[in-house]
Amino acid sequence: MVILKDVLPSLHLQEYVRKHQIIRFKFGTNEVLPFKAYVPRPEQCLVFYLRDLQNVGYSNDVPLQKHPKCTLNGQHTLLTNRYIGRDFWALQIVLQPTALFRLTGLPSSELTNTFIDAEAIWGSNIRSVHEAISNLDDPFGAIRLAERFLEECIKKSKRPLLGIDKVAQVLLYQNRAPVMDSLANDACLSVRQFHRVFTERVGVSPKTFDRITRFEKAVKFKNAQPHKDWLTIALELGYYDYQHLVRDFKEFTHLTPNGFLIAEGKAPERAFGVAEV
Repeated sequence: MVILKDVLPSLHLQEYVRKHQIIRFKFGTNEVLPFKAYVPRPEQCLVFYLRDLQNVGYSNDVPLQKHPKCTLNGQHTLLTNRYIGRDFWALQIVLQPTALFRLTGLPSSELTNTFIDAEAIWGSNIRSVHEAISNLDDPFGAIRLAERFLEECIKKSKRPLLGIDKVAQVLLYQNRAPVMDSLANDACLSVRQFHRVFTERVGVSPKTFDRITRFEKAVKFKNAQPHKDWLTIALELGYYDYQHLVRDFKEFTHLTPNGFLIAEGKAPERAFGVAEV
């Protein structure tokens, strides 16, 4: 059994939420459980694990870490290996780039390449929401409950949408390297202020965030159109050449593009003949 579905948030939440992701894998008793080579993506997430929890590996010499049942994932710049259980069902709420900072006031740089238990921020409120969602079999009902929780969080938040928040969202959709002076000007900040405030609110520098955004697009492009060669993909996404793309692959995954394809081919969705796009 497999469900991989992206759902747009309610219109009034789109300032804070990019999308909801419903992820469900159910494996038989004798099936070997695969792991997911999870590349850096331009995302900070609130994840509700509704059945089995997930273990995360950050490197070969560090023990696996178990995600809490309600997890806040910071912006990552490195590959992680994610290990699921036989009955894995997660509702992943992908937030807008600066939304976690606006909702919590927690500097996003403190969450870069790590995660925390969301109960440390929202306590019994999110615990009650998790319990209610876990008792449902309807993923869209789960989304409705999660959105009600977010609505309450937004009401309590006192951090308005600023120019820099809008600039961070714009970076998600560009295919060409941005000019930092221009972005700082759009945010009504000096270049130095822009870099500092962006890192506080997003977790990484503007340049790193842009690189991760373009890198994720390259991975998804290849999954969606596997017949296209890497050079074509690189040029369409604003890389200077193939080697430019290779450098980002090696930095973010320690693998070549084709080496990553081999690792990614072992992902849970591949066991069901599905590619993530």
